[in-house]
Amino acid sequence: MKQGGIGVDEKKFALLIDSDNISAHYVKIILDELSKYGTVTYKRIYGDWTRSNASKWKNVLLANSINPVQQYSYTSGKNATDSAMIIDAMDILYSGHVNGFCLASSDSDFTRLAMRLRESGMYVIGMGERKTPEPFRSACEKFVLLDLLSNVEASDTKEGNDITTDALTPLSEIEKAIVKIITENGNDGTAMDIGELGSRLCKMYPSFDVRNYEYTKFSKFLEAAEFKKTIKLEYNENTITAYLRDAGVTLDDIHREVISILENCDKKTINIGELNQRLLRKYPDFNISNYGYAKLSKMLGDFRECKITSLGRVITLLQAQKSP
Repeated sequence: MKQGGIGVDEKKFALLIDSDNISAHYVKIILDELSKYGTVTYKRIYGDWTRSNASKWKNVLLANSINPVQQYSYTSGKNATDSAMIIDAMDILYSGHVNGFCLASSDSDFTRLAMRLRESGMYVIGMGERKTPEPFRSACEKFVLLDLLSNVEASDTKEGNDITTDALTPLSEIEKAIVKIITENGNDGTAMDIGELGSRLCKMYPSFDVRNYEYTKFSKFLEAAEFKKTIKLEYNENTITAYLRDAGVTLDDIHREVISILENCDKKTINIGELNQRLLRKYPDFNISNYGYAKLSKMLGDFRECKITSLGRVITLLQAQKSP
């Protein structure tokens, strides 16, 4: 079994929890999530356990075999817990006993630690609430939003209903990212297995998780009403493929149409602006971004029979120039 490209049987994780920024009722969610990625060999939580409010942690720590690390607050306003976690993380890193870390905190002070661990080849999972600053989220390979997961588990899971408006990343942004991923990496720029699509999407947005939108399956998320005009899914026996709806015309189709237009033009030459208008009349949904290009002139220039002239404004059929 694999999650996020990691073999569960191959990975050992160190779980380090910042008690100053993580509530006790998230512990079960943290452990359940982390079990999907590997075995937790270190379970430590940092805080000043002499404080009166630390008593609520006692039963949780005992029940889950989490080792509390005492860290006194030596100076008012300074967070000594951060330093203790960072020092322990580096000690564990150099021990060579783990393949990854889970940093449970909503504190941006752990951003540099996450970056340093990843530089050493560690797989770093962050877990915190939505208030967690973006730099810390982005520094992690994967970031789990505990408050959103907690809300999902406390209510009936939705599949096929409207997506919640308080989700982290706007759906319009997710939609653009999906189109970009498929056009740049998919089969002929039009289709991609949803497993690969989901993996690439998570790399772009470490905190992306379909459960944040009240779904349990990526396929159900892609079937949401917000994506109906952009994506269609094809279910095969063992795979599910996502297709771009407006990408029914392949690059080869465009190539052939361009050559046909040029062959019927005077001197086999046409202004690129006029060519674009003809392509749009033939294919109303024509969009060069669907084929991985930012400019039409660049796409046309890649057609071996064509030559772009006059500062990129005119296209000529090269084979016509060879005629007497």
